[in-house]
Amino acid sequence: MTETEGKFDFAIDRGGTFTDVFARLPDGRERVLKLLSHDPQNYKDAPTEGIRRVLEEETGQAFPREQPVETSLIGWIRMGTTVATNALLERQGERTALLVTKGFKDLLHIGTQARPKLFDLEVAVPDVLYEEVIEVDERVVLRQDGCQLPRKEPNTGDSLEVWRELDMQRVEDDLRGVLSRGIHSLAVLLLHSYTWSAHEKAVGSLARRLGFTQVSLSSEVMPMVRAVPRGYTVCADAYLTPKIHCLSQPPVLPPPLSQLQTENKPVIGFDMGGTSTDVSRYAGHYEHVFEATTAGVTLQAPQLDINTVAAGGGSRLFFRSGMFVVGPESAGAHPGPACYRKGGPLTVTDANLALGRLLPSYFPRIFGPGEDEPLSSEETMEHFQQLTREINHFLYTNQSQSSANGSTHSNNSRVMSGKSEMSMEEVAMGFIRVANEAMCRPIRALTQAKGHDTSQHVLACFGGAGGQHACAIAQALGMKTVFIHKYSGVLSAYGLALADVVEEVQEPCSLQYNPRSFSELDHRVEQLTQRCTETLRDRGFSSSQITTEVFLHLRYEKTDCALMVTATGYPGNSRSCKSGDFRSAFTKRYLQEFGFTIPDRPIMVDDIRVRGSGKSGIKSVTNTKMGSGILKITKCYFEDGYLDTSVYLWEELPCDHNIPGPAIIIDKNSTILVEPSCVAHLTEGGDVCIAVGSDPHCLLGTELNTVQLSIFSHRFMSIAGTLVPRKEGPEGGGWERWGGYNHPCAGGSHLPDLTVITPSGAWSLGWGGLEPLITIYRALCPSQVFRSGVSGPVFFVASRGHHADIGGITPGSMPPHSTSLQQEGAVFTSFKLVTAGVFQEEAVTEALMAPAQYPDCSGTRNLHDNLSDLRAQVAANQRGSTLVGELIDSYGLAVVQAYMGYIQTNAELAVRDMLKEFARCRQKQTGSLEVEAEDFMDDGTPIRLRVQINENEGSAVFDFTGTGTEVWGNCNAPRAITFSALIYCLRCMVGQDIPLNQGCLTPIKVIIPSGSILQPSQNAAVVGGNVLTSQRVVDVIFRAFEVCSASQGCMNNVTFGSEGSGYYETVAGGAGAGPGWTGRSGVHSHMTNTRITDPEILEKRYPVVLEHFSLRPGSGGAGEYRGGDGVIRKLLFRNKVVLSVLTERRSTRPYGLHGGDCGASGLNQLHRADGRVLNLGAKTSVSLEPGDMFCLYTPGGGGYGEEDKQTAGAGRLLKKRRRFNDNFSERGSVFEYRMAQEGV
Repeated sequence: MTETEGKFDFAIDRGGTFTDVFARLPDGRERVLKLLSHDPQNYKDAPTEGIRRVLEEETGQAFPREQPVETSLIGWIRMGTTVATNALLERQGERTALLVTKGFKDLLHIGTQARPKLFDLEVAVPDVLYEEVIEVDERVVLRQDGCQLPRKEPNTGDSLEVWRELDMQRVEDDLRGVLSRGIHSLAVLLLHSYTWSAHEKAVGSLARRLGFTQVSLSSEVMPMVRAVPRGYTVCADAYLTPKIHCLSQPPVLPPPLSQLQTENKPVIGFDMGGTSTDVSRYAGHYEHVFEATTAGVTLQAPQLDINTVAAGGGSRLFFRSGMFVVGPESAGAHPGPACYRKGGPLTVTDANLALGRLLPSYFPRIFGPGEDEPLSSEETMEHFQQLTREINHFLYTNQSQSSANGSTHSNNSRVMSGKSEMSMEEVAMGFIRVANEAMCRPIRALTQAKGHDTSQHVLACFGGAGGQHACAIAQALGMKTVFIHKYSGVLSAYGLALADVVEEVQEPCSLQYNPRSFSELDHRVEQLTQRCTETLRDRGFSSSQITTEVFLHLRYEKTDCALMVTATGYPGNSRSCKSGDFRSAFTKRYLQEFGFTIPDRPIMVDDIRVRGSGKSGIKSVTNTKMGSGILKITKCYFEDGYLDTSVYLWEELPCDHNIPGPAIIIDKNSTILVEPSCVAHLTEGGDVCIAVGSDPHCLLGTELNTVQLSIFSHRFMSIAGTLVPRKEGPEGGGWERWGGYNHPCAGGSHLPDLTVITPSGAWSLGWGGLEPLITIYRALCPSQVFRSGVSGPVFFVASRGHHADIGGITPGSMPPHSTSLQQEGAVFTSFKLVTAGVFQEEAVTEALMAPAQYPDCSGTRNLHDNLSDLRAQVAANQRGSTLVGELIDSYGLAVVQAYMGYIQTNAELAVRDMLKEFARCRQKQTGSLEVEAEDFMDDGTPIRLRVQINENEGSAVFDFTGTGTEVWGNCNAPRAITFSALIYCLRCMVGQDIPLNQGCLTPIKVIIPSGSILQPSQNAAVVGGNVLTSQRVVDVIFRAFEVCSASQGCMNNVTFGSEGSGYYETVAGGAGAGPGWTGRSGVHSHMTNTRITDPEILEKRYPVVLEHFSLRPGSGGAGEYRGGDGVIRKLLFRNKVVLSVLTERRSTRPYGLHGGDCGASGLNQLHRADGRVLNLGAKTSVSLEPGDMFCLYTPGGGGYGEEDKQTAGAGRLLKKRRRFNDNFSERGSVFEYRMAQEGV
């Protein structure tokens, strides 16, 4: 696609709030236009309206809105649109059927089995895209050298066996039935079709012959291993393709950013829109992801790594429990912010307007019901005055209560000694600073978490709202330069106009990267390159316009973390394939991201990909301007109060003009705020480059500042998210003193969870997890990071990781029948892991092998992985220590420690508010402030709870007196587990985002009888307590508060393996129903959210065939709102293994509430190869022979309310609050990584 002469060319970006239009006119001039994406009172479609306005204004002809646009005047249109996303969100695609391998009809409903929001009891997951499912009785499996089952015939070669052929007549009958019901789009997903597609192609040919108008085959749409994301992708293709016939592939970072990078400065793209903010990174090449979630659908497709957070100009402003909160809810385009005159709420845009940073007289008169009024400062000020009164009332009330209570709540007293009154401007400024920090978080994650120095980047700002925040964000991140393109307000549309056309092809591979495979890799790369080139030639590009780049999807053998690697910068040599030295490229990137490499481990090639680019040849136009001086002087509010601020019109500024801050530069589509310590410069191309000075307002006292409270909350969470160790570890490092533990008496959960503590960074950084680790750290060394002039550590950094095996009586260290702690693996009460900067490999190896001294026990079976994971945890702590040290350097030790205390108090206030609200409702309905509940383990052990609530204080006593004694088995739960479950329940009942920390428990007194199952003796077996009893504790708490019906109440722990290797999984079940919602089927609940291994990965790496994985119909309890169904999972074993099962709810059933029925209990069955069927019970370990099959039936969730009565909300004592806007979800590699870590 090239420039067209004598025509209008359009590039359009349709966003959630605004639609941006870039037009190249027949005479070569350029025009830009911005209009609301949704304005039903004035036009139906924003892109069409934008084209109509340009044509009408430039030609002088009338183009009525009710008539089609005249296309003869148009050369080309490129549009980046949310049409596909909207179709997914609103489920308005083509009616589609899914054809899938028999036994897997619910595979895409279950997905990864993880829920998207950990603390939302109503599991909100988008519906599947298909209407009907056809199960096909066919089966292809991977051939395994050690398989002891008889081989099936016929086989397809050396690597695959066809166990069941297609019955084409049966398939035809099923397809005809679907067609007769009006469904003409078909998605086909057969297991292992990524590597052998014959069955899918046969089905596809038949479907097209029968009359299906759209047939999408997973082997063609995205031939990558992993059935679930491939299945989502092929369903999306079948669902959307009939609705969208042609979509361009827009870039996100335009050419000006790559020009900046030639100065050896990497670039952060910062696109702040009305609804959300997109963040990306460019360092000589675009960073891609190859799997991402859009509108709840995980797609396997190459995409630029754009990380989206819910902070934009339309993000709403709240004040909750003493904390300023921005978003994630958005006002959207309609009604929009309060200043839009349509009855909207306060937003970030309103805050900028209130501070004088937006000038209504320079905005078009497009607001109000008639789209003919200016921005309304009056409505904004009225809203802010009301909010300011609410904030000042809160500050005054809490300060008065603090004074009256004296030392009763010392922490409260300390916190509420800050400022007791804020001005309206201070409130608005506070929200701006909180919004800025929210947008800093993904930037830090994209840089610091991957080993890059954030301060060494250029902030390239675009989007209509970005210019108002760019200087402040750059200052907060230590960046020295902000670059704002002349079309920054419509830069995505402009980038579309200049974009190259990209074609990518890919195929799976299962080769080791070594000299023996280089010739085959070179041959396959050559074939893919030829395909790419031919496709681009067919689109009109000449050979001189086409470039190609080769990628290999590489990972270390026996690991899950594959990196898509290009050899750009690593030319081929005698020890590499022709396309480049991929080994060197892979190891360097692996070291950068994870902090270490595995030199003796083979490197596997999972996929080969070739990307071809057709250069468009379209050039930007540079206009020379003769400028003028200052337009006017206005008053803007900054940290120092109101300052005289110069106002300029961008279009009238000459090149090479310098503008010292404070200043406002106004464009038709954006406003740039130059902060007082910054200087803006106009480049030859008419762009704005800002030299960012240091923030002179870093000095902060230890007294409470409610705005800084919110900012520190973001900073601490950013650090905590960065220091979480990846499965294979981030950056490495060492320290003088490191310690590790896993013993329950030291606060451990169960032995496979090893905690590494570093005396250096942050004793409070355990707040992001579910266990009250802060208590543990304080007990070790109260409030102590090494700092100059301070003896001893002043903070601790800790990371906890689950290790697949640390020894014991069964592989996986999750024995179902252990009776003592020593049988569950290696025990660390306190162990020095690093001495004088040296990792103590010999000593830790000895400790990990120590369980072999006990009868029937083994040392760790995965020593190499244990050592790698421990190094990763050490490296994560080192990174956290560095980041906390930087925070202390910025603010001072006393301030950082003070705000850690304030954030704990904020969590305390949120819990107190929730308890007061519950007490008021309870008192009104029953006259009592006491609740109680009881539930039972499968062995009959009771878990009893009585809660006494103090309405005045917002406090409660949780008394577990009456709970059963320690058991002969492993369902004993260390005290830390009960506290973990309690914090989880409190957070769910609070119903809003609060940092998890010890403050949640400040209003709570917990009584646990010594010697009970919830506080067992020192050497009691506990592995089941962490994964099973914890669920029952949650059930009892929610039953007492009548929050919702019981979920499956089990993690369904399944382990199998031999002395050489092992596999461990937890399996989903049914979620409990609640007031106003049905329980989700096939999902993890409460204390676990682990993702399950994809069927194709499972069968590729382990001696097992997954015969069946679907929902268990009818297992959810009936009621006005039904409980979710459990699942059925059948594993056929190909070799001799030891199977261990550790489960609950096999003799008890998950309760229903308010007349709802109980969910079905679970069942564990073993089908022997000789035909016998055995009930294994809830907990067992058994040796299996080839051909044996384990069948798991997981429990369903309880129902809520009587099925035949309209009792919605009966007994509900807590007001239901939703945290997230249903139409927004975070996106990008940072979000995906956080979700994966949350699952772990």
